Amino acid sequence: MSWHELELLARGGTLALLALWSWLLWRDSRSMLAARCAMAMSAGIVCYVVVTAGWSERPTPNGLWFSLAAGSTPGLFWLFAKTWFEDRTRIERRDLLLVGLSVLNMLVMQLTFGTGGVLNVATAALFRLGMLAFAAAGLWHAWRGRAGDLIESRRRLRFWLILAVGLYVVVIGIAEPAVYGGGAPHAIISLIGSSTVFITLGFCAAMFAARQSDLFGASLKVSNLSHALPSDDPLADRLRHIMQQEKPHRDEGLTIAVLAARLGEQEYRLRRLINRALGHRNFAQFLNSYRLAEVKGALADPAQREVPILTIALDAGFGSLGPFNRAFRDCEGMTPSEYRARALADSEIG
Repeated sequence: MSWHELELLARGGTLALLALWSWLLWRDSRSMLAARCAMAMSAGIVCYVVVTAGWSERPTPNGLWFSLAAGSTPGLFWLFAKTWFEDRTRIERRDLLLVGLSVLNMLVMQLTFGTGGVLNVATAALFRLGMLAFAAAGLWHAWRGRAGDLIESRRRLRFWLILAVGLYVVVIGIAEPAVYGGGAPHAIISLIGSSTVFITLGFCAAMFAARQSDLFGASLKVSNLSHALPSDDPLADRLRHIMQQEKPHRDEGLTIAVLAARLGEQEYRLRRLINRALGHRNFAQFLNSYRLAEVKGALADPAQREVPILTIALDAGFGSLGPFNRAFRDCEGMTPSEYRARALADSEIG
């Protein structure tokens, strides 16, 4: 069997695995934002595998669409990592704008490819920079929340995802300029494209081995508190007591390891309790449930009418205004100012 035939088999295997994974995501988890981002990322990878196979020797309209979709993969990976690892329920407009601008930049790069010139060089440089920036941002989301991830299978995947994607992006970032601008053999790109099957195989195998409900389960509203903790569990009783009486959630830097040490319990048991008894998928979500309860109580208190909302949020344990506003909107469907106005109006009527 020739090398070309092996390459085609590898690429075909990649496409088949991605199609299977995307179908399973659509069947079981299509209502989840992270799953939809994963399907979009898979589509981008499929287009990259097709484009790097050299399926068209001359530029065509269809080839342009495939190239744009392939070029959007780093941005889609960033959105996937951000929504999945942080259990986001919506994508910020600025995030969509950044990905859209990167695609627009690539469109200009593709249209000016044959003519060259300063514009093509500038857009190509921006494309490489954006690819590395998106990949780095996605890997940062995967890395920074690993300690607080309460889904064991997802927490294990973080390291391998960081290693595989980080290495792959660096290799592509070095190889493509060397091939298209430095005269290196085009076979290098073909080799990288065909090697995608190994990364895809490992990633899909890990995904298939885990329960889809764990990986892409519904995010719990952060307003859910510890009332669902089992009353006959000594660890649950200690957790309830310390959270209500000592209010450790006010410490912005509190980690699950620190809380487990304060409880005198092994960390893995605390993770399982918070995840399985309360349904929280990450530790920050669990802490925010207590922080938001405290904030809402203060916003509804007429005696604290003049206290700035930012002060209340910081006192409750939120590190900055942005994460607080996002968590509050996700929980209540309104801004903190609107909530305060309604709550104070209701108290005056009552």
